[in-house]
Amino acid sequence: MDSTIKKLSSKAINLSGRSKKELERTCWMVVHEYKHGTMPSEYDIREIDEELYLEVLRIAREII
Repeated sequence: MDSTIKKLSSKAINLSGRSKKELERTCWMVVHEYKHGTMPSEYDIREIDEELYLEVLRIAREII
């Protein structure tokens, strides 16, 4: 498993807190930060790497 993906997945899990209902959103947020260098603002609509997002989400779900 790619260490970057595992790192991003772990960060998303930590951001989502005890409730894993926010996992999809936090995975998107960490991938956005990875790609653009900053967490998204409320109206930030810049694109992210969809394949990376899906892989981060998949690994995060496996971890939890």
